[in-house]
Amino acid sequence: MDPAIIGIIGFFVMFALLFLGMPLGLGMAFVGFGGFAMISGIDGALNQLGRVPYSTVASYTFSVLPLFVLMGEWLSHSGMMTKSFGAVQKTIGRLPGGLAMGTVATCTLFAACTGSSLATSLTMTRVSLPSMRQYKYDDKLSLGAIAAGGTLGILLPPSTPMIVYSIMTGASIGSLFIGGIIPGLLLSAMFMLGIYVQCKVKPELGPASEKSTLSEILASSKSLWMPFLLVFLVLGGIWGGIFSSSEAGGIGAFFALVTLVMLKGFDMPAILAGLKDTVLTTAMILLIVMGAMIFGEFMTISGVTTMLAEFFTSLPLGSTGILIMILLMYILLGCVLDSLAMILLTLPLIFPVIESIGVDPILFGILLVITIEMSYITPPLGMVVFALAGAVQDVPMSKIFRGSMPFFVIMVIFLGILVAFPEIVLWLPESMKS
Repeated sequence: MDPAIIGIIGFFVMFALLFLGMPLGLGMAFVGFGGFAMISGIDGALNQLGRVPYSTVASYTFSVLPLFVLMGEWLSHSGMMTKSFGAVQKTIGRLPGGLAMGTVATCTLFAACTGSSLATSLTMTRVSLPSMRQYKYDDKLSLGAIAAGGTLGILLPPSTPMIVYSIMTGASIGSLFIGGIIPGLLLSAMFMLGIYVQCKVKPELGPASEKSTLSEILASSKSLWMPFLLVFLVLGGIWGGIFSSSEAGGIGAFFALVTLVMLKGFDMPAILAGLKDTVLTTAMILLIVMGAMIFGEFMTISGVTTMLAEFFTSLPLGSTGILIMILLMYILLGCVLDSLAMILLTLPLIFPVIESIGVDPILFGILLVITIEMSYITPPLGMVVFALAGAVQDVPMSKIFRGSMPFFVIMVIFLGILVAFPEIVLWLPESMKS
C-alpha cells in the first residue's frame, strides 16, 4: 500500500480512537507504532518505540516544564492572588466595570507567575466573584471577564503550550516566552477596554465601587511587590541572558516556595499538594508528548506532511492568506478538540507548511497559543467555561458562554492585528538576540 494512503488512514484512525475515549498519548503512540511498522517493518517500529520516548524525556529542554508547573502550583496555594486583587480593586474599582477590569488585571499578573489558565480562572472565581456580586455586577459580565482573564494564563510566560510547542518544533523556549509578553499585555488591555466600553454603554452591567483614598491604595499596593519581583526575576533573567529558561524555572520555583512560606507559614500540606500536582501534570504531559513524537515520525515517513506542504504552497493565496487559512482551521478545531490534542495532532502536519511559506516559528507559536485561548471559551468544549460552570453552579453554562463572546471577538480582532503587524511579537525576541 502507498505510504501516503497509510498515513491518511492512520490520521483518521487516530481521531476515531480519540473520540472513542482512548487517552491521547496512548492513542497517538499506538497509531504511530502501527503505521511505522506497516511502512518500515516491525524492526524499525520497535527501534522507534525504544528511541523516541527516551530522547523526548531525556531532553534538557523538557526540564523547564516541571519547574514552571511547580512554581505555579506553589503560588496557587500561597494566597498571593487574593492580596493582589485587593490592591487592584482599590486602585481601579471606582471606574465603571472597575472590579471586572481589576479581575482581568489580576489574572494578567497571576498568569505571568503560573502559566495555568484553569488555575487562574478558578482562583479568581473564589477571589473576585463575591466582590462583583456584592456590587450587583451582571453575572454574565463577571464570569465572562474571569473566563477571558483566565485564558491569559497560557499567553503570558511561563506557558505549558509554549513549552510543548518548543519541544515539538525546536523553536527557542526563551524566545517564545519573551515573544508572549507584549501580546499578552496588549490583549489584557483590550479586554479591560472592552469591559469599560460595555459598562459605559450599560452602567448596570458593572457599577462603580466606592473611591479609595491614596493612603489606602498605597497600603494595599505593598502586597504587589512579590509577584512583580518574581516576574522580573524570571523574565528579566531570560531576556537579559543571565540564565536559561530551565534555570529561570528553578529560580521561579524556589521563589514561589519562599512566597508560600512568607504568606502562609511553613504549610506542609500545601507544599506537598503542590509537589503531588506537579508530578501528575508533568507525567500526563510527558506521556502525551511521547505519543505525539511517535505519531509525528509516522506522519513524516508516510509523506503526508510533504503532500500537505506542497498543497498549501500551491494555493494562489500568498503566505499571509495561507497563514489565515491555518488559523481559521485551528479556531474551528478548538471547538471540538482539547487544546493539547489540537497542538499535538496537527503540528507534525502543519509546521512543515509554516516553514515552507516563511512564517517565523516564534510568531506562529504565539498565534497558535491565542487560538488555544479562544478554544477555552468557545462552545461546546470550552474548558475554562466548563470549569467555571462547575465552580459556580447557580449560573447556567450558556450564560457564561454568552458573557465570553465579546472577549472572543476581541481575540479575533487581536489575531488579525498580530498577523498584520508581526513586529509586535518579534521585537522583544529579536532584541534579546542582539
